[in-house]
Amino acid sequence: MANNGRRSVKAKKGPTIGTGGHGRKALEGKGPTPKAEDRPYHKAHKAKQLSERSAAKRGTGARSAGAAKSGPKGRATEEVVTGRNSVVEALRAGIPAKALHVAIRIEMDDRVKESLKLAAERGIPLMETGKPELDRMTDDAVHQGLVLQIPPYEYQDAYELAEETVEKWKKGHIKNAPLFVALDGITDPRNLGAIIRSVSAFSGHGVIVPERRSVGVTAAAWKTSAGAAVRVPVARAANLNNALKQFKNMGIFVLGLDGDGDVSLPDLTLATEPVCIVVGSEGKGLSRLVRENCDQIVSIPIDSAMESLNASMAVGISLYEVSRQRAAG
Repeated sequence: MANNGRRSVKAKKGPTIGTGGHGRKALEGKGPTPKAEDRPYHKAHKAKQLSERSAAKRGTGARSAGAAKSGPKGRATEEVVTGRNSVVEALRAGIPAKALHVAIRIEMDDRVKESLKLAAERGIPLMETGKPELDRMTDDAVHQGLVLQIPPYEYQDAYELAEETVEKWKKGHIKNAPLFVALDGITDPRNLGAIIRSVSAFSGHGVIVPERRSVGVTAAAWKTSAGAAVRVPVARAANLNNALKQFKNMGIFVLGLDGDGDVSLPDLTLATEPVCIVVGSEGKGLSRLVRENCDQIVSIPIDSAMESLNASMAVGISLYEVSRQRAAG
């Protein structure tokens, strides 16, 4: 048949049924392999879900109360004790705990066995947790498969604690006059723990810490207090100077400890009265405003070759002298 001079035009080749064109996206790959904890069929995923559920049951109130701390990259980490030695020592000391996290398939030794035993005896929940979650909780610290979660400390209000103690003393419910220790600029939790221990040993009624630029009751403080933090209340003051003024209005004498004092500790005449002893940080001492709010500045006689005493040591010596005078009186 004649084509009248026209050429036949071939159709442009393209994907047709039966070719791979329709499955091109499927051939592009699925990207990097997800982490073990993100794979639903992996045991690490189940461990992560279990940890998240247990955290949800405990609620988020602890974080809003200030227990959570901001870690690197914005991650929130609660107060924890990590490592086998530290965890077993913390449990021996009776530090309050809300959960003991144990790595999946942990290699057992005497420390792990004792930690599990002590936690079970105290009714502390045992959580089998994957390593990725333990790493996250501890901000990649060395945990050796054991992590002890510490609940946030419930601070009393400084004014309310003082008012309540004075009222009990006036009604004869407590024998000794109110005795407090306030911390000015101390940031070492071990100092706080040692001071709490001394306050407990010499029948004190509480420790006062400022809300800002001051140490709080951490796991290290609990440990150093050797359990005394259970017996001695720690109260927070929004402003230490205002709290000291309120104490003075209640009839509590404020005594500051400093090397350049108005009176030497053995010559102290206010020991049998309601007293709040204020101690500053080693080196800096008392701040100017706190010093101005003190009724007396008391110094501890020491060898001239020694510049100053550790804060907890100074408090212990002062509390001993107050206790001695009260017993003699």
